Amino acid sequence: MRKENSTQAINEQFLFQVCELNSAVAMISGRWKSQIVYSISQGNNRFHLLKKELPNISEQVLGRQLKELETHAVIVKKEIPETVPPGVKYVLTNKGLDLIPILESLCDWGKTYAEGKEISVCPMS
Repeated sequence: MRKENSTQAINEQFLFQVCELNSAVAMISGRWKSQIVYSISQGNNRFHLLKKELPNISEQVLGRQLKELETHAVIVKKEIPETVPPGVKYVLTNKGLDLIPILESLCDWGKTYAEGKEISVCPMS
């Protein structure tokens, strides 16, 4: 954990106040968060299903990323009634659902350039 009065924390707070983009990027930054959100949207809403879908993520990292997504209210954890042992599933909030088309657009953008779209300098307007 970072100290609240550290230079990095102070700079982060400043950037969040300057532009909401910085706050939004921070919510989904991390190697796995966007993939976790997308995977939950596709029905992989339990820990073991996410682990199966993302085999290279450690259980510790998956747990931490899920907790951070909960903290940002992108997902909520719900108990599954009448299961032994008690089961939980992860559900996207409206905030998380609103994020799906944005992630899909970013994915399309990434694919476009990964497939070799020419990069050029745009003239100044």
